[in-house]
Amino acid sequence: MRRLPDLALYLVLDPVLCDRHGHGMLATARAAVAGGVTAVQLRHKTASTADRIALGRALMAALDGTGAALIVNDDAAAATAIGAHGLHIGQDDTDPATARAAIGPAMILGLSVETPQAAAAIDPTLVDYAGAGPVFATQTKPDHRPATGWDGLTRIIAACPVPAVALGGPNATHTAPARAAGAVGLAVVSAICGQPDPAAAARSFKGTP
Repeated sequence: MRRLPDLALYLVLDPVLCDRHGHGMLATARAAVAGGVTAVQLRHKTASTADRIALGRALMAALDGTGAALIVNDDAAAATAIGAHGLHIGQDDTDPATARAAIGPAMILGLSVETPQAAAAIDPTLVDYAGAGPVFATQTKPDHRPATGWDGLTRIIAACPVPAVALGGPNATHTAPARAAGAVGLAVVSAICGQPDPAAAARSFKGTP
């Protein structure tokens, strides 16, 4: 049985946003985890697998001893080479059965779902958690489906047989409605990556109702 890491504050790294204030992805992740981020996703769509492996290994070293998990977006070969805690895929990426075969039985696998139907179709023997949404329209993924809002998120999570994090534009004011919708955490991009102080941005999520 795979053990799900703490997904309460799940940072999705964006290379452009991380560079906005000159931090870069590695320094942003390190600071954000110091501020309370519990899981970090390496998402770099334009990088090669070799570049993702190099960055992922540096991230693994930076996160060592913090308790934070490293999850790689849509690159099973990189996730395996890095020894990451998990792989995350979208509906238009590799299918879950193929992804599970590529990463083996021990690594965590996440899947993005945008509708109750997609959530209900999850096979929990393959997939360990879902990213549900987008709750709001977001510029970090311009090709996403229409925003679900909180009511739509609630319906998606109710149909989901595995734990889900709310994704698509959440910030520190959204902890309570996300929990009310059934989410186990928030998947955050610009609320941390695009900020001048990623550690302070992460801390702003603490203590919110």
